[in-house]
Parts: sequence; structure tokens; C-alpha cells
Amino acid sequence: MQIQVDIRKKMRSGARTFTLDAQFTSDSQRIVIYGPSGAGKSQLMKAVAGLMTPDAGRIALDGRLLFDRAGGVDLAPQQRQVGYLFQDYALFPHLNVRQNIAFGLARGWFNPRARADDAAVRHWLQAFELEHVAHQFPHELSGGQRQRVALARALVPDPQALLLDEPFAALDPSLRARMRSELDALQRRLAIPMILITHDPDDARVFGEHILRMEDGKIAPVRTFEFPELKDGTRQTST
Repeated sequence: MQIQVDIRKKMRSGARTFTLDAQFTSDSQRIVIYGPSGAGKSQLMKAVAGLMTPDAGRIALDGRLLFDRAGGVDLAPQQRQVGYLFQDYALFPHLNVRQNIAFGLARGWFNPRARADDAAVRHWLQAFELEHVAHQFPHELSGGQRQRVALARALVPDPQALLLDEPFAALDPSLRARMRSELDALQRRLAIPMILITHDPDDARVFGEHILRMEDGKIAPVRTFEFPELKDGTRQTST
């Protein structure tokens, strides 16, 4: 996968003004955007997903334009072929597990049937070992199960890339290491390109083939004392 991002966006909240001014290009299958809360990581991810419109710039994925302000291109989220995992998972509380996953295939805002029976939904229920809770609702699930449901919903439409917004922040510390291991194994098995944003250096070390540090709305050089195994933000492999 190659992703090219060059965007600018000025945002205001009360008296505070924040400017997102981010540029990067990467050919890595596992990109981590790392930085403190408030650095602009989630806004950058939303721009890639089509959930926020930049004031200027362009975004391309494998040569396909997702956004180009000057050229009048702004694909809808459903057309971008990217799966998005929200930080709080954003599961629908009134839908059961099967319906939440099936929503990833839905067009518009119609709720899938309670017994939605699609081959892709069945596949991900089985892949994430969720068949026994398919009829349950989000409030009845553990934190790990909720994450698996959200991942299944992101993957069910067969996206070109997976975007993960702080995927472990909502989990108890005792569960984070296990879920990191599960996601690591899943990504390697599926070979799906991913972009993960986090403030946790442990996430960056596990998933970062290419680590980009974000600070005050800009991409900044990775600090070598934090990740000495990297060169220019890229993990070096022996040959």
C-alpha cells in the first residue's frame, strides 16, 4: 500500500484555534501515527476516512484519489474502501452483535434484520469466535468482545486498508497486551494494510513498521531515544 497525505485544516473551538497541517508518504503495510492527546491524530485519521473535510490538499491511496480540494474530488466514506475502528468502538446499543457486523454492509441507515444472514457476516462471526454471542447486545459483552465486533464490522465490506483510532485505549491494562497480540496476528494473517494512531509507545513498538510522530497538528521527526530500533521512522530489517 502507498498512502500520500498533504492536507490543511483550521479548526476553532471557542477561543482556541488549531491548525492541522500534515504531509507524509508511506509504502508500509503497518503505519503508526504516534503522539500526545490533542496533537491532531484523530482529525488526520478522520480526513483519510472521509469523516472530516480538509480546507486544502489531497489524499491518495495506492494512486486512487480520495480527496483533492483543487480538483474537486471528495469521495464519500463508503466509496473510500477503508475500514474504520473508532476509539470507543461506536457499536449501536440497540443492535445485536450480528446486526452490528452486518451494518458494515448496509447502504444508508437501515438497520439490518436481527437474524441478518450474510456469508460475510457468518465468516467474521466465526473468525472472531463470536458465534455464541451473535444474539447479544453491546452492553452484555466484555471489552475484548466489543473490540472484536467493531473490527468485524470494519472488515466485513473487504476494505482496501484498515484505520484504527486508539484501539486499546478503552481496554483495561490487563487486557491490552492480549488484544495487541490478537490484532498483530490478525493483521499478519489477513495481510491488510493498516494505519494505527496511538499515544502509547508500546502500541507503536508492536505495530510500527513506519512510525510518524505527530505534534501540534504537524508530522515531526521520530525521537531516536524513544525508538532506537528505527531509522528515519522506519523499522530496519536484517538481510
